[in-house]
Amino acid sequence: MFEKIGELGHTLKKSDYDEQLPELRRQLLTIQQKLRQMDFPVIILISGVDGGGKGEAINLLNEWMDPHYVQTNAFDDPSDEEKERPEFWRFWRTLPAKGAIGIYTGSWYSEPLSRRIHQEINDEQLQAGLMHIRQLEQLLIDDGALIIKCWLHLGREAQKKRLKKLEKNPETSWRVTSRDKKHLETYDEFISAAEKVLSRTSTGISPWLIIDGTDKHYRRLAIGRHVLDSISRHIEQRGADRGGIEKPAAPGVINIAQHNLLDTLDLTLKLEEKTYHEQLRFYQGKLSKLARLARQKKRSSILVFEGWDAGGKGGAIRRLIHALDARNYRVIPVFAPTDEERSRHYLWRFWRHIPRAGKITIYDRSWYGRVLVERVEGFAAECEWQRGYSEIVNFEEELMRAGIIILKFWLHIDKDEQLRRFQSREQISYKQYKITDEDYRNREQWAAYELAVNEMIVRTSTQTAPWTLVEGNDKKYARIKVLKSYCERLESALG
Repeated sequence: MFEKIGELGHTLKKSDYDEQLPELRRQLLTIQQKLRQMDFPVIILISGVDGGGKGEAINLLNEWMDPHYVQTNAFDDPSDEEKERPEFWRFWRTLPAKGAIGIYTGSWYSEPLSRRIHQEINDEQLQAGLMHIRQLEQLLIDDGALIIKCWLHLGREAQKKRLKKLEKNPETSWRVTSRDKKHLETYDEFISAAEKVLSRTSTGISPWLIIDGTDKHYRRLAIGRHVLDSISRHIEQRGADRGGIEKPAAPGVINIAQHNLLDTLDLTLKLEEKTYHEQLRFYQGKLSKLARLARQKKRSSILVFEGWDAGGKGGAIRRLIHALDARNYRVIPVFAPTDEERSRHYLWRFWRHIPRAGKITIYDRSWYGRVLVERVEGFAAECEWQRGYSEIVNFEEELMRAGIIILKFWLHIDKDEQLRRFQSREQISYKQYKITDEDYRNREQWAAYELAVNEMIVRTSTQTAPWTLVEGNDKKYARIKVLKSYCERLESALG
């Protein structure tokens, strides 16, 4: 692959470069203005061999375009904070908003490539890592993002010559590190691993552009033109797709031919007051010890609470956190997305709150809104919420791959119990804020939500991240089941 690139010997006269550059810069600024009005972000990955011109390329793109709407992200070895979270966390949280451009050097390709070169992983492990990268890129592409991937290549002799030239010049010598020299010694291993990476991650919708980096004038224009052409084509394609885009499903349009798992729950289950308080003390004490052990072992947890309005999520969460150190957990209430959140992938607002090692994040409602509220209310097109199932499962797999313990609770009550709780809240002054007209309106969608919940459970309850269905008509029983389930899961995970 790379040998052929090196043999081409692309060059461009400086006079031709000077002549063509002004028009290219004008077109880049024009297309950037159009991009600002679009509903997708642009992600540019700049990779390649040391000395290939990666840093210069990034600086020029910032210079040629309006830097107010370009965010450059440079990643080196992961920090302690990053090591304590999933591998992709540091990339997830920096993804650009719709209409903006994010440039990445040291992208999600750097770590698996480096580890393969240094024999820390084998080809099979490299392939597994690339599979997760393809899933990440597909997640972003499905949401409309444009991913532009550029590889700047130099042959061995050209790289050696470039590094010597940089080192000789006092103004650029700092750019040549001991790591660069070490990489030069392992050039063949680097190229062999890079060919595997590029060939297995260059897809029709997200291809790699391999650029001969020998001649700086050719290299600069090639990158600029590729960015310009890629954004222009994507804008044109998005415009063409808009005419035939699938409209959101009408509220309540649900597949009704599925088995109702919720009907199998025994909502008559209850605990007597004395038994409840005995078990509450027991499981809160047990959870306190297990949470401290998890903290020592640096095992973090994510707890997801979903359920009907007035289903008892808040009460269950309060009994749970009573056993925890407030310094080690966060409760994230999820409401309608803000403008900042709407401008990014729908998972972005959850990515931001992934806990550090040994910490706990509790989501009061979660990413399952994509396949519940957004589905039933018609906020998401059918293609979006149908795709949401696989995206959610892949996301949770990434969390578990990082050692995070995941529990997902659905707190279930019947319709009569919900109405009783609504009316009770209206009579208690300090609970009146919890009841709104929207709660009563949602009751009209009960059947549609119930069927959506069933499909959600079937399609996202995996062996490693199953749903725990909680019989919630009796609050005391529900709270103990939540506490007991978390204790059992911690005991299993911590050995």
